[in-house]
Amino acid sequence: MNARICLRLIFIRISNQWTRFTRWKRIKCWERIQCRSTQRRRDPRNVCCSEPDERVWRLPPQSQQQDATTNQVARSRQETSVSTTLRKAGTLTAGVDFEDRVYARLTRRLVPFLCLCYLCAYLDRINVGFAKLQMTTELNWSDTVYGLGAGVFFLGYVLVEVPSNLLLQRVGARRWIARIMIMWALISGLTAFVRTPGAFYLMRFLLGVAEAGFLPGIVLYLSHWYPANRRATATALFYCAIPLSGVFGGPLSGWILNSLHGSLGMSGWQWVLVLEAVPSLLLGAAVLMYLPDDINEAKWLSEEEKAILSRNIGRESSGKAAHSLGDALRDRRVWLMGLIFFSCAMGNYGLSFWLPSLIQAAGVRDPLNIGLLIAIPFGAGTISMVLWSRHSDKRRERRWHLAGAMIMGAAGLVLAGVFGTQIQFALVALTLASIGIQAMAPVFWSMPTAFLTGTAAAAGIALITSIANLAGFISPYLIGWIKDTTHSANMGLYLIAATMFGGAVIMVAGVPAKLVNR
Repeated sequence: MNARICLRLIFIRISNQWTRFTRWKRIKCWERIQCRSTQRRRDPRNVCCSEPDERVWRLPPQSQQQDATTNQVARSRQETSVSTTLRKAGTLTAGVDFEDRVYARLTRRLVPFLCLCYLCAYLDRINVGFAKLQMTTELNWSDTVYGLGAGVFFLGYVLVEVPSNLLLQRVGARRWIARIMIMWALISGLTAFVRTPGAFYLMRFLLGVAEAGFLPGIVLYLSHWYPANRRATATALFYCAIPLSGVFGGPLSGWILNSLHGSLGMSGWQWVLVLEAVPSLLLGAAVLMYLPDDINEAKWLSEEEKAILSRNIGRESSGKAAHSLGDALRDRRVWLMGLIFFSCAMGNYGLSFWLPSLIQAAGVRDPLNIGLLIAIPFGAGTISMVLWSRHSDKRRERRWHLAGAMIMGAAGLVLAGVFGTQIQFALVALTLASIGIQAMAPVFWSMPTAFLTGTAAAAGIALITSIANLAGFISPYLIGWIKDTTHSANMGLYLIAATMFGGAVIMVAGVPAKLVNR
């Protein structure tokens, strides 16, 4: 009953407000008609009549009337000019709600597909962590050999990342991303047939060369569609591919290891590498048909929607100084961002490549159970990634959001080292680490794109990821070497946590808020 009364009162209030508004509009319309009628009968240079007209209103003194007339003419001309400009841009009817709908439609069209592509890319990158559960035993390799092979991927990645991103801007996102995906799928599948450490290192290096440019290319591509105040959320939805690769890839890899081991004379770890390369190959071909290079090529957008997107990107670009490749390489801010992202990547790749082994060390032996347990921290990381980036966009604050996520991830790694032999506590600690680690990247990538544009954006983003991906070489190799030396991965986890905490301090102390909080 109370709810019905409240709804009725709300309806009455809205009706009263609407009545007042329509009455005000009728009065204004009547005044405008009277002014135009008087203007035609008297001086055409005046907007309103110069003599009192009792049928309309009582005019103020002559001096005030002239001032009011002058202001009204100027205001009328300004409104006409603005209206004409907006009409030409196709945005006269585009309010805030309409613009939100445009970006929602854009997100539904682009982001799920890009997320699926990156999910396959990341799965092909880290599925060697699941293959390790059988591969190192079958081939009689040490943890150091595995860690070095996992890290060699990033040497190839770093070497060609900057030129790859520059070529993406010149060739176009559609063709270049398709090339990247098809090449990495073929190399990832062929890795299943290595038998020696040298061959393993070579295939991992070539996989890094093939995949180089994909992530920075997508980040650059999204910056051509989304302004800075919407970019963190879009990047987070794309970055969901990282934890989702664990949510789906973990149980899938565990099932393949158990079910297909020995089929057609191949081991389970070989089937993991071969079967998980097939989706990347198919998606690479789909990119050529589905992905537009820029806003103007998006046939599924109306001219009005294209005008809104182009206006927002153009407005943002006009506020940035033009930079060249050399400017980006000499920019201290780019190197500082690379150092910060390096500390983020230390945690990300350490967790991604060693999470199956950490759970196995806690007492879980069955590959399928390991895959199912891995889905828990990665699933929590997916949720934190989206919510944390949305909160950052809403507040338009980046520094403390990134620093807070880094500190949380570091704390989780420390606790995982302390409780590494107790599966319940270890899983809680690894989940806490995943929540912090997965929330870092989307917030981070909204910062360099806030002050870089054009060629500098392509080169700067690639340089940042190149610096960070050195962590992809150091982190898994460091944990593997420490584990072989001390028979425990704990010290490696502590060193990675210390690196992340140091990156959080640099973020807060070294990056001014006005540079990145947009």
